[in-house]
Amino acid sequence: MATSGLNLLEVERLKKYFPVRGGVFLRPVAHVHAVDDISFAIRPGETLGLVGESGCGKTTVGRCVARLYDPTAGAIRFDGTDLAGVRGAALRRLRRHIQMVFQDPFESLNPRHTVGTMLEEPFKIHRIGTAVERRQSVQSLLDRVGLSANAADRFPHEFSGGQRQRIGIARAIALNPRMIICDEPVSALDVSIQSQILNLLLDLQRESGFTCLFIAHDLAVVRHVSDRIAVMYLGKIVEITDADTIYATPLHPYTRALISAIPIADPAAKRQKQVLPGDVPSPSAPPPGCRFHTRCPHAAGICKTVEPALIPAPFSPAPDHRVACHRAEELMKKK
Repeated sequence: MATSGLNLLEVERLKKYFPVRGGVFLRPVAHVHAVDDISFAIRPGETLGLVGESGCGKTTVGRCVARLYDPTAGAIRFDGTDLAGVRGAALRRLRRHIQMVFQDPFESLNPRHTVGTMLEEPFKIHRIGTAVERRQSVQSLLDRVGLSANAADRFPHEFSGGQRQRIGIARAIALNPRMIICDEPVSALDVSIQSQILNLLLDLQRESGFTCLFIAHDLAVVRHVSDRIAVMYLGKIVEITDADTIYATPLHPYTRALISAIPIADPAAKRQKQVLPGDVPSPSAPPPGCRFHTRCPHAAGICKTVEPALIPAPFSPAPDHRVACHRAEELMKKK
């Protein structure tokens, strides 16, 4: 992937392996290939949706970008600065510009602190404002996310799941970051609340202009908020393009299977569901060739031996459509 001044975030050949320890001395006996050589970029103000089933590595990507995990290999450039080499005070300064909204709003909030204390903490860490100004900022944050002023004096257990996620969002936007990583921000919420949180994120993005990496397993949710979508399978990105194209013209068999599983509200509408055989292979022993070939109904001999590269698809109607599939063009013609 070529470096471009147009991108705020550039991830190049990112790898993250976790050791599997065993034996008397708990030495590494294998490695889980959570993220295995992926590249993508996000432009300022854009939302990139990262989707895939549980265990595909999407959350690990987000935590590497936020530097909660140190990458095993590869580069993560934020506004031209390689995050992999940043440490100490420099990393703290950069984290002001990259914030994260976590999946479980209760687990991500300190149960011993009031909401006001938690929202005031980022200003204290970065030495912003006086005590009075910080309290005013807390009240402003609560108002922006749709919570009452008296929420500052209450504890996380006194709120519903949707309200706790609003608190998490308020904490993430406190310092006006340039990028927010949303890690399954609505998957733990009731369906009736999910749309409220998604619309809140969209409103805040329009207001502040932050860039977003939106991680989820639900393609219907991702389509609602994303400009582009990247599909992951077993540590690899298998397809990436704009949101409309990936629904209208999916090229990878795995993407097609995911889209076929989306419920349709119209009872008269028909869609042929694609049920994938077998289970996802172990990330500690990924199969050779295309990692999807063990479950792909269209796998050929080359798929079992040669790993497909994520390359442009000139046969797609979208100009910036990339796919990692040996048979993508052939399958598109048969569609």
